[in-house]
This record gives sequence, structure tokens and C-alpha cells, in this order.
Amino acid sequence: MQDPIVNRVAASGLLTFNLEHHYPEGERVVLDIADGLFKGLVLKEKDFRSWVKDLKVEQFRNCHVAVCCSSDAIVPTWAYMLVTSHLSEIASTVVFGDLQTLETVLWEQALSRLDLSPYQAQKMVIKGCGDLDVGPAAYTAITRLLRPVASSIMYGEPCSTVPVFKKKS
Repeated sequence: MQDPIVNRVAASGLLTFNLEHHYPEGERVVLDIADGLFKGLVLKEKDFRSWVKDLKVEQFRNCHVAVCCSSDAIVPTWAYMLVTSHLSEIASTVVFGDLQTLETVLWEQALSRLDLSPYQAQKMVIKGCGDLDVGPAAYTAITRLLRPVASSIMYGEPCSTVPVFKKKS
């Protein structure tokens, strides 16, 4: 008589965490304020204020917006503040930076709301493959959050993992 087939992955006690289940929904948009500068290089306050006032803000409704300046202009801090103030009531999120910065902020916000108690002393596998391009910001954030509570953290799939962290006994 043959021994029964045992699913070692199921019996391992590993808890899989899928970042895709926490993906921050919403359209991502970049607003380049170089378009509001004189010749793309010089900020003239009156003209810039007029440009901000005339922005078609409806296009940013419920969007996550990254505000940046693609030119080498010297832009005073208040200019970014003015744009943020103008967009804050209509956009879901407004950050200074590029799309990568925006993704980092969105993942930090989404993951900071997690209840970590179910992961206390658990052997965690952070799922590595999926349908969405999750990116390193999310993996970095979840590792930072789980490290104090999990007994171990691995990356990949339960059948093939890469060890990332293990609590010392």
C-alpha cells in the first residue's frame, strides 16, 4: 500500500499575503507645472496664478495626481502649494513628485491602514507574481510593516520562496 499524498505547502502553516488585494484603485495623473511657466523656464507670479486658476480641474476628479516640473526652472515652494490647494478638493491624492513617488505614497497609505494582528507570529509569504505591476514600493512597505509582527517573511509562492526575514529564537 502506498503512503497517502501529503500537500506539504498546505501543512507548512505559511500565510500568503497578496499585495494585489490592497492595490490603491484610481487613475494616476501627472500635472507638469512647466506648462504654467513663461517659456517653460520662468515663473511669473501673476501669470502662474492665472494658469492655476484656469486649470481644467474636472480632469483630475477622483484621480491621484503627481505634481512636478519637468524643466530646469527654479520654482518657489509656494507654487507647488498653490497647485495642491487648487486640486485638493477634487483629486483623491496630490503629491509632489513623479509617478513613482505617487505609487510609493499610495502604497504607504493603503498598507498603513492594515490590521496587523492576524499576522502576529505567522510565517508569511508575500506573493510575488500576479496580474498587476505592484512594484518595489509596495514590497518594501509591507516588509517594513510585517517585520515586527511576523515570525518569518518570504517572497514568492508557497512552493518556491526566497527567505527575507526570520525572527531570532
